[in-house]
Amino acid sequence: MQIKLMLDKVASIKIERKKNIKKKKQSHRGFLFVSCLYKLRSNQTHLLSGFSVLAPAIFSLSVQAATQTTGQMVQFDIKAQRADKALIEYAKQTEQTVVFSYELAKQYDANSVYGFYTQLDALEALLGGTELDAVVDQNGLLSIKLKQINRNDNNMMKLSAVSAAVLPALLAVNSQGVNAAEEVAQEKIEKIAIVGSRVAGRSVEDLPVPVDILSAEALENTGQTEVGRMLQSIAPSFNFSSSAISDGTDALRPATLRGLGPDQTLVLINGKRRHQASIIHINGSVGRGTAGTDMNAIPASAIKRIEVLRDGAAAQYGSDAIAGVINIVLKDGSEGGKAAINYGQYSEGDGETINLDFNKGFALGDDGYLNTTINYRDRAPTNRAGLHGSCQFYGCTELSDGTLLAGDPRELTADRDTFRIGDADSQQFGLTINTGYELGDGELYGFITYSTRENESAAFFRHNANAGGNPVLQDNDATIPLGFLPKINTTIDDISYNFGYKTEFDNDASLDLSYTYGENSIDYTTSDTINASYANFLRYDQGLSAADIRTTIPREAYAYGMELSLQTINIDFTQNFDDYSLAMGAEIRTDEYRILEGNEFAYRDYDTLNGVSIYSGLSGGVGSEDASGGSQGFGGSSPASSVDESRDVISFYVDAESYVIEDVILSGALRYDNYKGFGDTVNFKLAGNWSITDDISLRGALSSGFRAPSMQQLYFNNVSTQFVVDTNGNLVAEEVGTFRNDSTLAQSLGIPKLKEEKSQNRSLGIVYNVTDNINVTVDYYSIDIDDRIVISDRLGKGLSTSLDAALNSAGAGVGQFFLNGADTETRGVDFVATWNTEGLGGTLDFTLAANFTKTDVVSLFSPAGSSLETVKVEDIFSAEDISIIEEWQPEDRINLSALYQRDDWTVNLSLNRFGEYTVEDGGRQTYGAEILTDVKVNYFVTEDLSVNIGANNLFDVYPDKNEIGNSRSGTIVDASGNTVISSSGVFDYSRRSAPFGFNGAYYYVGAEYRF
Repeated sequence: MQIKLMLDKVASIKIERKKNIKKKKQSHRGFLFVSCLYKLRSNQTHLLSGFSVLAPAIFSLSVQAATQTTGQMVQFDIKAQRADKALIEYAKQTEQTVVFSYELAKQYDANSVYGFYTQLDALEALLGGTELDAVVDQNGLLSIKLKQINRNDNNMMKLSAVSAAVLPALLAVNSQGVNAAEEVAQEKIEKIAIVGSRVAGRSVEDLPVPVDILSAEALENTGQTEVGRMLQSIAPSFNFSSSAISDGTDALRPATLRGLGPDQTLVLINGKRRHQASIIHINGSVGRGTAGTDMNAIPASAIKRIEVLRDGAAAQYGSDAIAGVINIVLKDGSEGGKAAINYGQYSEGDGETINLDFNKGFALGDDGYLNTTINYRDRAPTNRAGLHGSCQFYGCTELSDGTLLAGDPRELTADRDTFRIGDADSQQFGLTINTGYELGDGELYGFITYSTRENESAAFFRHNANAGGNPVLQDNDATIPLGFLPKINTTIDDISYNFGYKTEFDNDASLDLSYTYGENSIDYTTSDTINASYANFLRYDQGLSAADIRTTIPREAYAYGMELSLQTINIDFTQNFDDYSLAMGAEIRTDEYRILEGNEFAYRDYDTLNGVSIYSGLSGGVGSEDASGGSQGFGGSSPASSVDESRDVISFYVDAESYVIEDVILSGALRYDNYKGFGDTVNFKLAGNWSITDDISLRGALSSGFRAPSMQQLYFNNVSTQFVVDTNGNLVAEEVGTFRNDSTLAQSLGIPKLKEEKSQNRSLGIVYNVTDNINVTVDYYSIDIDDRIVISDRLGKGLSTSLDAALNSAGAGVGQFFLNGADTETRGVDFVATWNTEGLGGTLDFTLAANFTKTDVVSLFSPAGSSLETVKVEDIFSAEDISIIEEWQPEDRINLSALYQRDDWTVNLSLNRFGEYTVEDGGRQTYGAEILTDVKVNYFVTEDLSVNIGANNLFDVYPDKNEIGNSRSGTIVDASGNTVISSSGVFDYSRRSAPFGFNGAYYYVGAEYRF
């Protein structure tokens, strides 16, 4: 199923008009009229709708414009033709946004206009002799209407084009893009906004579900360079948590909505289903056991706006849309563009970031556009690690007070700054192309997105006194005498392309056929490492000396790769009738998932065969005989773990909406999905809106939903080193096997195949237009998820005889599995208030947005009839597993922002509050709420050149210091009692969950040239 957008060229709105409209209009009395929104593809358009900098007064054609734009002389060349076509040509030539009713305008003939006119004079000449009039709203937006229609004459609005997805509202977005801006004062023309319905897109008062519209300007004003961080800064329901030493999660952070999992939010590009990332988060981080979407694969400079539907929508859009839908709309300008550079670094002097953007629109004759974006970002790593306080060499003695007396003299001068804990080193190149061309009676469209990202993060330091990871050789010293810090190098490639054709018929129907392909791959290479068991192989099998081993042993290996691809074919038909709209369509989808084997050096255990040490007794009491296999820091995947699987999905849907009575809208959707694997599922959604008055409306929705098991949850398997807290509170390394449910081990335990998660969503909200400039929305939501797919705890031997036997037969000490094992309940409230006013000689736009969310695990269970049924459920799902779902994300997020504009100056100030959150990691710690301050100042040096300066986390706020799950702590003294080192550990801040990171203040400068 595709999600069809109101692409900015032509969007549809239907207006039911009063019966007192004269005969010519009475031919459509009681009908829903198609409206047409022509959105010009230019930067000027963004300034109009996004920044709201134009004067607030309203003018008809006979009144002189107050805006500089409408008062300028423009050369026109418009022939006499039907008014709807003439208005589209007018919008192209003036580079302005014009809102008009297509059905209304096409009834009239416009005059020709040639030569130089002001924009309003040109409109007056163009529409002279017709019954059409124009107004300029407080944001400078031109709207065409019948001269006698007032607010009460068009209080019912409806989309004619049935969209296959979240429908964008292209107009009147406030400075933060959360709500539509207030419209004209005299006639109060309705605002246009998106909704979570294929059929409806209407004024803010009519929205049946809550939606955020985040403009490109709002994203840029955050000062962030990553899309994930931008969204987190302005959408409180969105979280983008950081972690450290979490393998691939360091390179690809989990993105969540409403505190649910990364895989419970559907992401779209131009309304088309976006493929997930190939990685699955299996270490201790937010989203453990899930696979989400790479939010940073699309350059921010390629994005026109982002639409966030905060409501369950699986009945409309299919799997994953439990928490909501995020739709990324690409830029589609046919001319103009920009080049920008941004440089910044953290207050600690690290994390230097250079971001380069180039965007340009090209016209394809008179009927098409091609918009392209190139981005390059280079981000240096950050490091907030504490000092290494434990002994790095053998020979330390513990004293009565718990301090350690150094034995090896190298202990006294050892480097204590051995870890790297913070953001990964990262370089990314991105290319985006978005295009459309009018062909016949429709439009041929498509896009291409490509990005490649190189990341380097660090694992745990392997010191000298680490027999398993840094084995002692025959000279009685470690293979790497001073220790080593393994690096995890990831290459993430992401590509997608789409093409389709949409045609519209004279009977108010449309047909859209499209194909979309997407693929994400990640390749792991471990550097600055060794395979410890290979050192023993070189010693005992090859007869090398200790010196030769140190110079011969490889220090780098390709660990493995993963690929995930998605192919989708969509056909969508829409039809608008007199008093209702109908949509129906089908989708055929193929998911593919592959795991590619690594180099032998990365995964092989060279000194062990079938669990038996090969070189036992050969050391003569000097050095190691049995060390750990695989590359230290990040082990490889063997051919036995390779995967090449696919899954087919077919879906059908129907969607309808109607005014059942005046001021009451009801919409409904029904969807059938068939998945190869678990079978069929049918889901529904009902939504409604009641406009109690012109300024107050109630909205609500009830729906069922589902999420199919991801390909990663079905087929991922490997053995990795995970550092966990043992029963004594110490952080220890553990080799953990992740076994797919159709593996021999899982089958021997009777673990069933995964089935879909099932959800029930309920929401109820109110929209209140307090004044023309103040708008408030409050929405309550309830999300119940049954059979939630979770990854089990690391299950070791001793829990049951059958589990012991299965682990022994697989040669594994500890195993974890994906299970349908939990029922959860999520309750929350979203609050948004906007106020647009004038002050301090300019315009001021305030936005207060908040999200309050709480998730509870209400039931845990093991697979019925399996061997795990005899194991205590609290052993299968640990307190940490439950805490990840319930507590590792803030229960509340509040954002207060102000945008001030005066002449060539723009100042954006934002206060972001991150509420309390609790992490369980061997112990429990609650981290207090923090408020971060962001500020950005922009100045236009010329009409086209601007410079900016700003800060994110201006006052250098950090989360609370870490008190649990630490490592490498201790106090070491020399023979005279002098302290060599005393440290509480290397993890000054929680490496498990950090909602806003732990890097401190970031300062930046930038410049942008528009052309």
